[in-house]
Amino acid sequence: MLIIPAIDLQNGQAVRLVQGDYNQKTVYNPDPVKVAKKYEEMGAKFLHTVDLDGARDGSTANIDSIRAIRNAIKIPMQLGGGIRSAETVDMYLNETGVNRVILGTIAVSQPEFVQEMLAKHGEEKIVVGVDVRGGKVSTAGWLADSGVDYLEFIEELKGFGVKYIVATDISRDGTLTAPNWSMYEKISEISGINVVVSGGVAAKEHIRKAAKYYAVIVGKAYYEGRVDLKKCLLEFATN
Repeated sequence: MLIIPAIDLQNGQAVRLVQGDYNQKTVYNPDPVKVAKKYEEMGAKFLHTVDLDGARDGSTANIDSIRAIRNAIKIPMQLGGGIRSAETVDMYLNETGVNRVILGTIAVSQPEFVQEMLAKHGEEKIVVGVDVRGGKVSTAGWLADSGVDYLEFIEELKGFGVKYIVATDISRDGTLTAPNWSMYEKISEISGINVVVSGGVAAKEHIRKAAKYYAVIVGKAYYEGRVDLKKCLLEFATN
């Protein structure tokens, strides 16, 4: 299992939202590069980064911060938020040096785009974010309900050849309650998909329980001192 620490970017700062609500924001560090370097020093093998401004409006608003993070660390990095064109995918993968891009909104509105990007860049480079609220996939920075059932969507992604998904129960994200284990059990019945658990991780026990999946994302639990990330990386991380 990979334990993947997270940096969510807004206005160039490392922040966290509650349930995707842009009005419930906490700034944890004005310098996300310092956060990324700290994660690497603790032994993280992968970094998860989200451009929250981009997710909301489809821009590359935090590109300078993303470039600075990529240049400051050696570990692989995946990025989501506002990636809705082939040009943006190319820019992040080939110019910025991001290792994986996460497609969200466009994967729902233009599923053929996912197929195109997989064909062009390969299954190791393309991740799809499955952001779930009330059993339906949300888009546009979690602000819009697509009406698409999340399990049907994942089945479709499997058919396209998608290898990795980041699955988030929006109602749990940033709440420090617990991941939606029932949701992940249902997803795990769809074989051939590597599932990244995201949203609600609040304790070491949650990380232990997530060990049956490909990876787990840790964000607010680290910032709030609920999880000793360095110890967890030593104890649980095997990849």
